[in-house]
Amino acid sequence: MQASGVDEWEREFGAQIRRARLLEDITQDDLARRAHVSVGTLVTLEGGKGSSFSTVIRVVRALGREEWLASFEPKPVVSPLALAREQRGLTEPRRASRRS
Repeated sequence: MQASGVDEWEREFGAQIRRARLLEDITQDDLARRAHVSVGTLVTLEGGKGSSFSTVIRVVRALGREEWLASFEPKPVVSPLALAREQRGLTEPRRASRRS
């Protein structure tokens, strides 16, 4: 992604944060307090000048918009062996019976 593309994304994301805040009728002071960030940090984010990812997470959560973060959730890791067992209908590894 080119720098201008990143700048556009930051501006648009900041505008979305601002719109969401205004829709909820929350002041910048209140949102900053709820998100545990400074007002200056929130102003920078809303102004599209970028921010740390932890700040984005805090502000998005404080707005109650966790669904915005869904695409960043780590995907569950399934081992290939467990997947093969599941496909064959096996839940636990089978062992050979003891011969006496």
